[in-house]
Amino acid sequence: MTKTFNLDQIKKAMKNIDVIKIIEEGFIAYSQGKVVVPPVGEMIFEEPPGETHIKYGFIKNDDYYVIKIASGFYGNYKLDLPSNYGLMLLFSQKTGFLSCILFDEGWLTAVRTAAAGAVAARYLAPKNIRRIGIFGAVEQGRLQLGYLKEIVDCRDVIAWGVNQEELDVYKKDMEVQGFNIQTTLEADDITLSCNFIVTATPSKKPLVRSELMLKGTHITAMGSDTPAKQELESDILQKADIVVADSLSQCKLRGEIFKALEAGAIKAEKPVELGNVIMNKELQRGSDDQITVADLTGVAVQDYQISKAVYEELGYYL
Repeated sequence: MTKTFNLDQIKKAMKNIDVIKIIEEGFIAYSQGKVVVPPVGEMIFEEPPGETHIKYGFIKNDDYYVIKIASGFYGNYKLDLPSNYGLMLLFSQKTGFLSCILFDEGWLTAVRTAAAGAVAARYLAPKNIRRIGIFGAVEQGRLQLGYLKEIVDCRDVIAWGVNQEELDVYKKDMEVQGFNIQTTLEADDITLSCNFIVTATPSKKPLVRSELMLKGTHITAMGSDTPAKQELESDILQKADIVVADSLSQCKLRGEIFKALEAGAIKAEKPVELGNVIMNKELQRGSDDQITVADLTGVAVQDYQISKAVYEELGYYL
């Protein structure tokens, strides 16, 4: 019988899962060619503006395969609704039967995205972080900072948001977690003062300007997950010493790498894949003077890893 789990049950199970570890293992398997991930299914809506992504895949010779549906409707705040929503379906790789429905309301997608940011930071962040800059003072901006806490020591943060009300709430919530939070409505304030930047917005216009970047800055960019979105000026990727893609094939079709390729700012051979960076120290940051960029568009192996871990933690096996 197919099991259905709600968000409360999923969050309880997640307390016992080392999500950074399983996401890192997923990226390694992906770059080793052990994962099957078909192209992203995508629906873009104009009125009201929104999008739905369908991501699916499996690790070869493992137990399951996953189909994940996740939506983002960014005008939902007007209806007092969350902007992100979704669920994950885990099927048996042996029989094709549906093992479980994880009705996570989009939460697992947010968590696995934040965990990927922490993985990238482990191998690309400068040793001496003077300040962390967060673009996007909502759920992902909170989760990114929460998972970074496990990887870096810096607690001095400046956050950018679209209005002061959301920034005030963000400041209150994150200071309880031990961070010193400054807020701003000016994007350049982050670029001018931070050598570690996280961008987590649905922006279609660059927020980070190349000419203002500090020497040795690392940027983890994950908001640009469709061909239309862009958070970084393409010259940043041209300037960068290391450009990392969560999936080379996927980032050539969407994200910051796609935009930089389209603009002729970089050549296709410049980006390296995150799983290979994890496995090869030569591909990792070598000094605090280097500029590094991680373009995280979200890969189905992350959904597979987290859904499998949650299901097995809940104690149900085929």
